[in-house]
Amino acid sequence: MKERIEELRKKLNRWNYEYHTLDAPTVSDQEYDMTMRELQKLEEEHPEFYDANSPTQRVGGAVLDSFEKVVHRKLMLSLGNAYNLEELQAFDERVRAEVGEAEYCVELKIDGLAMSCEYENGNYYRAVTRGDGNVGENVTANVRTVKSIPMTIGYEQSFDVRGEVYMPKSSFEKLNAQREENGEELFANPRNAAAGSIRQLDSKVAASRGLDAFWYYVPDAAELGVKTQYESLQYIKSLGFKINPLTRLCRNMDEVWAFITEMTEERPNLPYEIDGMVVKVNDLDAQRRMGFTVKTPRWAIAYKFPAEMVKTRLKNIFVTVGRTGKITPNAELEPVRLAGTSVGFAQLHNEDYIKDKDIRINDVVVVRKAGDIIPEVVRSCPEERDGSQLPYSFPKICPVCGGRLVRFEDEAHHFCINNECPARVVEAIAHYCSRDALNIEGLGNKKIELLHKLGYLKNFEDLYYLRDRYEELIQIDSFGETSIRKLLKEIEDSKDENLDKLLYGLGIHQIGAKAARLLAERFRTMEKIQAASVEDIVKINDFGEITARSVVDFFKDEGNMALIDSLRLLGMNMEYVSQATVESAFSNKTVVVTGTLENYSRNEAEEWLSRLGAKVTGSVSKKTDYVLAGRDAGSKLTKAQALGIEVINEAMLTEEVAKIR
Repeated sequence: MKERIEELRKKLNRWNYEYHTLDAPTVSDQEYDMTMRELQKLEEEHPEFYDANSPTQRVGGAVLDSFEKVVHRKLMLSLGNAYNLEELQAFDERVRAEVGEAEYCVELKIDGLAMSCEYENGNYYRAVTRGDGNVGENVTANVRTVKSIPMTIGYEQSFDVRGEVYMPKSSFEKLNAQREENGEELFANPRNAAAGSIRQLDSKVAASRGLDAFWYYVPDAAELGVKTQYESLQYIKSLGFKINPLTRLCRNMDEVWAFITEMTEERPNLPYEIDGMVVKVNDLDAQRRMGFTVKTPRWAIAYKFPAEMVKTRLKNIFVTVGRTGKITPNAELEPVRLAGTSVGFAQLHNEDYIKDKDIRINDVVVVRKAGDIIPEVVRSCPEERDGSQLPYSFPKICPVCGGRLVRFEDEAHHFCINNECPARVVEAIAHYCSRDALNIEGLGNKKIELLHKLGYLKNFEDLYYLRDRYEELIQIDSFGETSIRKLLKEIEDSKDENLDKLLYGLGIHQIGAKAARLLAERFRTMEKIQAASVEDIVKINDFGEITARSVVDFFKDEGNMALIDSLRLLGMNMEYVSQATVESAFSNKTVVVTGTLENYSRNEAEEWLSRLGAKVTGSVSKKTDYVLAGRDAGSKLTKAQALGIEVINEAMLTEEVAKIR
């Protein structure tokens, strides 16, 4: 029987490879399904022949409590970035200065989740996310569900291959359509969807998401007996790995740029998202001679596409109410494809923005995604007006509660000042539960809005009384017993979060995550913050009088004082526990963080920098030592370059973080 089981596994593995990697199936769906059912039946009858890498295991089934941390066998470094031809030419000059004339292997930069797959004795062993480059998360069960990834290979030694797990556009659109139908929050883009799918604790969920993967790098390629990057790709293809067919060899930088230009035009037509191109010195010996900096390989660079901009029609303007009562105008658009997603709405920021850019209802407008994430209207196109356009009048009353809107002196925004406004309450609780605040997973805006309408959540304190409503909660369609128990545990655990997280979660005007941390570090306890004067608070670096006054005013309010007292009685931590600093490359250095980072949120990066002994500031000056620049870094990067300040990427941060983990 063992022989029949192994025969069926070999057949199914071959058919999977033909279908998912070669896109050339040789059997019908019916024959595939019948063979799979026979194998499932035999494995059930003979559990002694269980194999984690059997084709039957790709449907998922493992449910984890969490992901274990794994140290990479070799660092997964990030790439340096180039944003134009001049920067690519500068890279080419550096290459030729070190190794002479070079041929380049140019690959599409897939917008997904970086992954390392490890094999032992020819069998799939483990999959690990990039993480911070040194330590990633073990996502073996979830990556096993990606059908194009081989479970066995014809290479018996230990073998690592790096690549990108991604979500095809078709899978992304299908997933978001399902989530919309279920009333769930939509994923912003395929990259976020892929990352969210791989980090599901239930591998059946990952298996249902239609993920795929391309592979592009072998850390020990020279041991395969190949001499170039391009040959290494052909080798791993022969082992059964899916490589991108659009990879091209270029003899010089002129050919590289021609290929980039070609793919820039083709980008919207690809069945997956790309956010750039990767240029690698093709010769492996030249790569070895060039080596690595502490941050990046010196023989490769990533060209990043400029932010995409498209035209569409602005159908209407409406406003939304935030947690502080801030009124944000938004544009309703004729849906248009932008940076990988269908965009139907965009930000208009405030009343002055609309007036200054003369944006009118029914205008043709130019839209882009700020940081490739948030759609915004860049400008109107008055030359395309046909007389049907209408100027917009900013509202004077709140669209949710009907309360009066006010615009304070020196403020660009209007505010609803009704503390009982339902929109403010829902947004405030969502902020309190957010990752950078009390980090209560499982409570998105829709669930909070539902619980608010049912009368279960009217304020922060009510979160901690949900435990008394267990029997009522399990009657709600969108909740299940397991998710409720997990949610109640998350809420209970939030009581132990550090003081700065609570301060940020309270939503004090002018106090972001960084300011909350500085405030907590300076005064150490909630009682001392409550007693602090404006004069005491302005002594903190980066705190001005307006921010200090906002803190003092918050704690003068009787309602806020009652809230703090209630949270204290509920057992919330009211003290700041220091994160010990260490000696590092950032000790006593002034650092500015700008742009979108790959592996850290802005707040996470700043927290790590503080622990590493840096002084983190928000603006670039001659006193700045480093500017840590991510994707789509803007004016701060430009200013740093003009001042001759050293610009670094997150690989340097990752390396220093790894030393203290």
